[in-house]
This record gives sequence, structure tokens and C-alpha cells, in this order.
Amino acid sequence: MAKKQSFDISTAVDFQEVDNAVNQAIKETQTRYDFKGTTCELDFDREAGSVKLEADDQFRLDQLVKVFREKLSRRQVPLKNIDESTVDIGSLGRARITMGFKSGIDQETAKKISKDIKANGFKKVQVQIQGDEVRVTSASRDELQSVINFLKPRDYGVELMFGNYR
Repeated sequence: MAKKQSFDISTAVDFQEVDNAVNQAIKETQTRYDFKGTTCELDFDREAGSVKLEADDQFRLDQLVKVFREKLSRRQVPLKNIDESTVDIGSLGRARITMGFKSGIDQETAKKISKDIKANGFKKVQVQIQGDEVRVTSASRDELQSVINFLKPRDYGVELMFGNYR
């Protein structure tokens, strides 16, 4: 019997890198001219996996979000995994937004990935949903490489990571 080869499809966010991006964004807002004399806040809640951004008005909040996204992308945090809430305008025109981070593939996305793999007709490839990740198994490493190449350009709303290849 041939040995089975497999790999896992998952998604994750390194919260230490998010924390570093928050600190860098705070430093940049303290030195930028368009933020002088304003109170812009970034608050990272590691337990909830979210960042609360607050600024004096809608324009400054948009600039703050732009700076924060830039810092995240430079730290290789996948921007597809950001789940933004709607902008909340408070009293005196203060604007705030909460950005959550997706870790793990939800059931709907996992079913969609599994369905796409099965519909493409890969030979002797089995797909299993295991909690928040998907395991793909086959006897041929070439088939597994074909599955990876098939999934890479597709958009499932999260950044797919292929690991545990054995």
C-alpha cells in the first residue's frame, strides 16, 4: 500500500506582529503633521483579537486606518483576514471603528474549499474538515502540488496558508 501524503490549509494572524504594527502606527501619528493637536487612539485587545481606532473626525480616522493598514502590510500580516466594523460617529464628531482579525477557517469557507477541490476532479484526493483547518490527502505529491496551485489564485475571503506538508 502506498504511503499517503498530506498537507493542511489554514489561516492565522500573528498577534505579536499586530501589536508591533499598532506601536509603529502610534509613533507615526505622534510625529505626522496632519495629526498634530489631535487625539487619535489605537487600542489593541489581544484577548478579543481586535484593534479599536478612534480619531477626532471621519477624515482623520480614514488617515489612521490607512497608516495602520500600511504598518500591517509591512509586517506581513494578511490584510484579507481583517474584519472591519462600520464607522461609528460619536458625540462631537469623534469617529471610531473596530478591526477584528480572523484566525482559522470557518465552516462555510471550509465547505466551499472542499467543494471546489472535489469539483475540479483531482484523482484520488481526499479532503477532510478538521475544526478550523482543512486536510488534503493523496497518494501522489504531484496531485497535492496541483491542489495547492489550484487554490492559490482563488479568493475565499481569508489568506490561505499551506502547511504541515508531509
